Amino acid sequence: MPGTTPHSHPRPRETGAPDHPSAPRTARRRARRRRRTRLLRVLAAAGALGAAVLFVGVGEESGDGGAGASAGKRKPDATAGQGHTRATDSVRRADGRSTPSPEGSGTGTAKGSRDSAGDTPEKTPEAGNGVFHSAQASGRVVGTGTVRRYEVQVEEGTGVSPGEAAREIAGILADRRSWIADGHDAFQLVSQGTVDFVVKIATPATVDRICGASGSHARGEANCEAGSQAVVSLTRWNEGSPQFPGPIHEYRALIVNHGVGHRIGHGHEACPGPGEPAPAMMRQMDGLHGCVANAWPYDARGHYLQGPAAP
Repeated sequence: MPGTTPHSHPRPRETGAPDHPSAPRTARRRARRRRRTRLLRVLAAAGALGAAVLFVGVGEESGDGGAGASAGKRKPDATAGQGHTRATDSVRRADGRSTPSPEGSGTGTAKGSRDSAGDTPEKTPEAGNGVFHSAQASGRVVGTGTVRRYEVQVEEGTGVSPGEAAREIAGILADRRSWIADGHDAFQLVSQGTVDFVVKIATPATVDRICGASGSHARGEANCEAGSQAVVSLTRWNEGSPQFPGPIHEYRALIVNHGVGHRIGHGHEACPGPGEPAPAMMRQMDGLHGCVANAWPYDARGHYLQGPAAP
């Protein structure tokens, strides 16, 4: 209209246009904060996972955690334990334990012994100190008739356990092929009180001393009877005899049966004939003379395996 001032209308604001020149910087800062927040969350989650893995690993290594822990234990070093003493090694080989026997002369089979599998022996000790340890063991009466009480003693330093030797000897005398088959001899292992005889296992030098005093010449190799003592050479106990091809336990049975046979009144016997079982009272270490090696005075049917009398 003429003479009228037209109204000024504000220009419409463009959508999305910033209100202030600093708005772009503010937006960028917000974006950076969001990125940092996300990153911190990711790092926190990763840290928690790592801690859990570490905890499980430590638990397995230290043996905690039940069955899973056993699977996670390390294998022992192959060289571990090589610094143990020879005495401890002997104990471990003989009976599976890692501690020595309380008995004075060690435990198990001496170094130098042959086991039933025929392992090659090392050298048997030639001499000991002459000190004997009695087996702290006792048993029931075996057999019928006159009971003969006996004790087992082992020289110190042989590596043979008195207790184990006593149990082996008692088992031999309780066998139905031993002297109990005669029906009038019985035996009982004791550790105290009066005895009828003593079985002694000694080093060769000590055997020579004891046997020599009674007029026998064992030469460190043979066994002998000296008064009420049946003296067993450690060499024979450990290594057996070249004339006896059986396992060492069988040869020990021959040693025991031969020595005890003398104690109950039997003398030496000779081979009854080629191919026949050698009598237990035969000196089989001196040769079989055509007989077959045998450790027992009776067979499984109770028949006495006898030969002609010998010097």
